[in-house]
Amino acid sequence: MTSWDGTELFYRCWAPATSSKKALLLFHRGHEHSGRFQDFIDRLAMDDCWAFAWDARGHGHTEGERGYAPSLTTLVRDLECFVEHIADKHRITVDNMAVVANSIGAIVVSAWIHDHAPPLRATVLATPALRVKLYVPLAIPALRLLSLVRRKAFITSYVRPRMLTHDEEMIREYAEDPLITRNIAVNMLLDLHDTATRLMDHASAVHTPTLILSAGRDWVVHQKPQRRFHDALSSRTKQISVYDDSFHAILHEAERDQTIDEIRDFLTKQFHDPTTLPSLLDADERGASRNAFARLCQPLPYWSPRGMLYRGTRLFLHTLGRLSRGIDVGCRTGFNSGASLDHVYREQARGWGPLGRLIDRIYLNGPGWRGVRERKQLLQELLTRAIRELARSHRRVQLLDIASGPGRYVLDTLAQLHVDQFADVDVRATLCDRSTEALEQGRATAEQLGVTGVTFSAGDALCEQSLAATTPRPNLAVVSGLYELIPENAPVLASLRGLGKAVDPDGFLVYTNQPWHPQLELIAHSLDGFDAKPWRMRCRSQLEMDQLVATAGFKKITTLSTDQGIFTVSLARRTCAP
Repeated sequence: MTSWDGTELFYRCWAPATSSKKALLLFHRGHEHSGRFQDFIDRLAMDDCWAFAWDARGHGHTEGERGYAPSLTTLVRDLECFVEHIADKHRITVDNMAVVANSIGAIVVSAWIHDHAPPLRATVLATPALRVKLYVPLAIPALRLLSLVRRKAFITSYVRPRMLTHDEEMIREYAEDPLITRNIAVNMLLDLHDTATRLMDHASAVHTPTLILSAGRDWVVHQKPQRRFHDALSSRTKQISVYDDSFHAILHEAERDQTIDEIRDFLTKQFHDPTTLPSLLDADERGASRNAFARLCQPLPYWSPRGMLYRGTRLFLHTLGRLSRGIDVGCRTGFNSGASLDHVYREQARGWGPLGRLIDRIYLNGPGWRGVRERKQLLQELLTRAIRELARSHRRVQLLDIASGPGRYVLDTLAQLHVDQFADVDVRATLCDRSTEALEQGRATAEQLGVTGVTFSAGDALCEQSLAATTPRPNLAVVSGLYELIPENAPVLASLRGLGKAVDPDGFLVYTNQPWHPQLELIAHSLDGFDAKPWRMRCRSQLEMDQLVATAGFKKITTLSTDQGIFTVSLARRTCAP
């Protein structure tokens, strides 16, 4: 299959003995490939469902430098495409799929579940590599330093076949397999470490029924993080089983029949009697994200180290920091305003003199702002996909952005359509915002880019009645960066219901979400928003956001996530009136 960036992914398929609409997806550990699952498939003997296993990029028969991928998020996106491919080709819905993933593959799957919230039946994580045993003191800092010196660096795995399993036949097969690579890219090891840290800290966002298999004599990964991850899961059905005498390759161990029997029993139960996912429409009133938000709203003790740090940060931003153009705009209009985001999108360090430009460059390179720029690219990609889909249906594209700011991502998308020889696509756009300054800035940008057919108007993005009465009726609606600023669900749901009534049947909605942010506390105590109040954010899990969207009459098609998982961008289709 062809993945999102043109990379050809090799995968294997095992057909069921009888007609089936169920599927099992298998994801191998680092260094390995899909052919290593043949013994597992034979012993599992679930003949009533399809099975699919890929060779991750850089492994097996899939193209790419051995042991390398641009990022772990690249693999997550490959996984999303793989699932879409299987669903489309074999007409199997995601809610009839289950996953078995091993080691690094288990982290890729867990990141996908956390960031994309697919409605899977179940997931089995075999010896998930939440913490790799690197054995060398200060290994992670040393690898970070190496990655700065060499953009693409590799290390050779210390793991030998006898460290993976007690089974002599499996040891021989592993040692003689020409498709196994011992190389692993340094950037992948660092991404693995950082992603696993994020997953352990925010496992409460995961509700998928989960079985974790842990090896008691694992030479490759640590056990305690697996228990920590398990305990933090919000899944109604979750269990962890420790096989005391097993090495890391638990699916290839000498006594693997017992392990595989447990996997079969777990999957069979979930396919037969699936666990119902909880409603998260009231997650703003109870639960993990509500508790985290409540902590953000608590003032820090005046003389506490963190309190002094954030007061010092705030003082710097409002004094010397204003030499930076971006910080000055943030102080004047709010750091989450449309004008502030437009400066971030431009990614041009500006300020008073060399010092101002240096401060602005540091400001623009913050993880949140890097994520915002990645989010813009994903927005443009899904907007283009929706526009082309509407054009194929011979429909005029009527686009509505309800909180556009200057509308940089929409205007750049429309300008790029002409560059890509889609000039014949009839697109009309209405960009709405509460800020007249932002709208004026948008008009100037549209004129500069030569984009026509765009109307700018003031509007209330949270008023259900005014959104429902939008004319002309849109068949493509966009809401970016708005709902992340609103901790309560009621106004978000009102806004979505308004869009559900406004958008034509079979029209599209592109929406963003922020499931996680590494600097929530710093932002809450140092930055002000457009309303001149402290900028405090409640991170919604992707499942919560998708349920709000579904309540308004939309069905999600796909989700894309930024490299650190801070932001997601999703595409949904309007299926019925809310």
